[in-house]
Amino acid sequence: MVRKAYFFIGLVVLLLFGCEKEITVDVPESDPKVVVQGSIEQDQPPFVMLTWSQGYFDPIDLNGFADLMVRGAVVTVSDGVNVVQLDEICSSDVPEDLLPLVTELTGFSIEQLAAADICIYTSFNQAIWGQPNTVYDLKVVVENNTLTSRTKINTPQMLDSVWFETPGSSDSLGFAYATLTDPDTLGNAYRWFARRINHYPSWSAHAGEVKDPTYIAPIGSAYDDGFFNGLSFEFAYYRGTLPNSNKEDDVNEENSFFKVGDTIAVRGTVIDRGAYAFISSFENQVSGQGSPFASPANVLTNINGGLGAWIGYATTYDTIICVE
Repeated sequence: MVRKAYFFIGLVVLLLFGCEKEITVDVPESDPKVVVQGSIEQDQPPFVMLTWSQGYFDPIDLNGFADLMVRGAVVTVSDGVNVVQLDEICSSDVPEDLLPLVTELTGFSIEQLAAADICIYTSFNQAIWGQPNTVYDLKVVVENNTLTSRTKINTPQMLDSVWFETPGSSDSLGFAYATLTDPDTLGNAYRWFARRINHYPSWSAHAGEVKDPTYIAPIGSAYDDGFFNGLSFEFAYYRGTLPNSNKEDDVNEENSFFKVGDTIAVRGTVIDRGAYAFISSFENQVSGQGSPFASPANVLTNINGGLGAWIGYATTYDTIICVE
């Protein structure tokens, strides 16, 4: 009986392997769409980056990304009183001494800006710079495409306190913590950014450079008050990294941690519900990549006629000195 059982199992295995068939999945092609990465913050100019969408399996690198940039669009922002057309500014046209500012706005390093021509749409007309409790309408005209969106800069909400803490037995690596008191109106949403503003030491391959050239939002940066409406609550965040970073502390055991000796500039923001829906759905997709248990879902957008998001930020700033 035992031999028959083994023979039967072996036969089933052979049949299973013998029935293997190569399956080719044809992903239907779709017309490219305009992708908007736009934001406006109080006391700051609007910032809009436009690219064309590409196929899911198409390779992408920095030069390929530059080729996707949308040039020559007509981009306007309105606050209900002022209607201002934004200027197209490309990194190849920016004086070298202003490149650090472009780095802070775009998140691209100076080396990346030098290697590829990155373009944004913005305005130095302060009539259209962000103001709290104001609605901003975006309109983009590209060839035969017209895209529109609306966002609101809400009332800024100060963080009650911020600090650094090392967990468990760690003596130098830890996380940034904060407390926030949520207003008693349901539906508020927030997003957290942080930036290390101290410099790499002399022995580092990046000696003298500011550790983070821009504010970085880690995965899970957006949250709403569904579980803590009207309450004070504490939360913690790990350190986010810029895409494709090869800095030593982004690829070794310090990855995702802040460190004793760091000075962290914290950017706490209030966002509207449309922005929250986009950010949370986008971060869910990014965090689920590669997982066979992740549920497939589309990234939500608040852009009519295109993809991406137009986000208003009501922002406050704070600083954390990382000490033991």
